[in-house]
Amino acid sequence: MLDHSSKVPVTGDPLTDILRGLRLDGVEYGRCEMQEPWGLQFPAQTAARFHFIGRKGCWLLQPSGEWVELRAGDAVLLPRGAAHVLASEPGTEASPIQGYEVGEVCKGVYCLSNEGCRPGTLLFFGSMYFNLDGLHPLLGMMPDVMRAHELEAYEPAIPHLLEAMAREVTMERVGSGGILARLADVLAATVIRSWVERGCGDSSGWIAAVRDRE
Repeated sequence: MLDHSSKVPVTGDPLTDILRGLRLDGVEYGRCEMQEPWGLQFPAQTAARFHFIGRKGCWLLQPSGEWVELRAGDAVLLPRGAAHVLASEPGTEASPIQGYEVGEVCKGVYCLSNEGCRPGTLLFFGSMYFNLDGLHPLLGMMPDVMRAHELEAYEPAIPHLLEAMAREVTMERVGSGGILARLADVLAATVIRSWVERGCGDSSGWIAAVRDRE
């Protein structure tokens, strides 16, 4: 009997075969509403980290030590789960995300907030594992931070996915947590696919060699 679970059929297209191994399995998601001033520390982890900014904007302290502004409707993926900070303004004192009390919305999806009644910055974030060997060259080639808006001109699906996430995260309808989790998985995979198809930022690298191989 053939073991269909241990092998992925080869298509003859090296790039397609690589992309077929890029499934992301989400393990935990959070919906977060924060009143200014605020800062959240996210520790380093083996899983990829995903953030979507649903309302207002914030700043990301990247692993490089540089602050970058994120606007409402933006999304970022940290494929290797590097330590980073999200804050209302650069330099704002940040608290570890683990220190906040959370409420479970549904399985694998929780919510948290700081004190305040005014509409605050609305975030949706998640942790995801690649269905890929941790030593795969592709993981090492990925940048520390991948921004969806930087790729949307090359990937028509990205704006639609961002719009769908913006609607779900602000409406708080029944089942929105699960829908947001699935949208996050698809968006993260789409961002990576677009990055791979554009040459992974290094036309002389490993992916370029694979793409040129016949």
